[in-house]
Amino acid sequence: MATSEDTGNRKTHDEEPIASPLFGSCPIPIFEHKQIVLGHGSGGKLTSDLIDKIFLPAFRNPVLDKLDDQAVVTIGGARLAFTTDSFVVTPIFFPGGDIGRLAVHGTVNDLAMSGAQPLYLSAAFILEEGLPVDDLRRVVESMRVAAADAGVQFVTGDTKVVDRGKGDQIFITTTGIGVIGDGVNISADRAQPGDAILLSGYLGDHGMAIMSQREGLEFEGAIESDCASLNGLVAAMLATPSATGGDFIHCLRDPTRGGAATTLNEIAKRAGVGMMLHQPSIPVRESVQGACEVLGLDPLYVANEGKLLAIVRPEMAGAVLRSMREHPLGREAAIIGQVVADHPGMVLMKTGIGGTRVLDVMFGEQLPRIC
Repeated sequence: MATSEDTGNRKTHDEEPIASPLFGSCPIPIFEHKQIVLGHGSGGKLTSDLIDKIFLPAFRNPVLDKLDDQAVVTIGGARLAFTTDSFVVTPIFFPGGDIGRLAVHGTVNDLAMSGAQPLYLSAAFILEEGLPVDDLRRVVESMRVAAADAGVQFVTGDTKVVDRGKGDQIFITTTGIGVIGDGVNISADRAQPGDAILLSGYLGDHGMAIMSQREGLEFEGAIESDCASLNGLVAAMLATPSATGGDFIHCLRDPTRGGAATTLNEIAKRAGVGMMLHQPSIPVRESVQGACEVLGLDPLYVANEGKLLAIVRPEMAGAVLRSMREHPLGREAAIIGQVVADHPGMVLMKTGIGGTRVLDVMFGEQLPRIC
């Protein structure tokens, strides 16, 4: 799929054009960038390349090598989930949320995707000179409310100020810690052939809400961010009654940067399995679908901030789906596909007209500064 980042005849020092009978000169994407580009923050191929070539060689260890959204460590007999994330979204206020609410929900969700109960957060603020104090107060109040709703506390933090023009109003880094209960073992490498793939609700709401606000676009039907903390939904899923014990959820991920397609590719590669999705089963709001069609985007690659993907033992898929639909954040949940032994490391999708489409990882950035 072509995106706004890689179409047309533009050329950078890292691209060599090839002739195209339809579009003229088309840049070949090359991974050996000499400078950081926006695509390195996409959550797609360029992000993976940056991690594999820069960060992992420097910091490699068995905990980091799992490459989940959080680290799971054991201290004094307790299994703890530990995560950190930075938020650089623009604009900082958008339909359905703001950068403060996003910072809380994003970190809580990374903890929840390990099955942990989130407990404590820290927050570091980088403020640009000239930021209105009322805007800062509004962001902080939003964080307070979001933390209270999620049942977590801020226990430490830091603040820095940079010169006017050297930042973009406000950047926030949040770090979280939570505790994982006995019998919970959730990780991307546990996906197995036969497992069902569940999605908790509509795709693309957050990304399209940001895009419409950023560009001043109006679409038929209001589009609001799905920004929400998912720890309550995960707790309800883990509490699903099972005759064979509680180890029936193999993997949980929230499809943020890069969207559902990129997230599922990451899981497939990590577990060495294939995936087959069923397009008619994937819920997308008509307003979001229409906006994506106008802008030439694919909702499967658009960021979400209040949805999760679950890889579940097949015999438990129906029961977990019922638990999800009984929770306010899972009412539109659906089984959207299954894990397969064929085509390991790849995600395919049966389309509504009977064809099969390969869902690859994004190379560049569809929507920069989205979270």
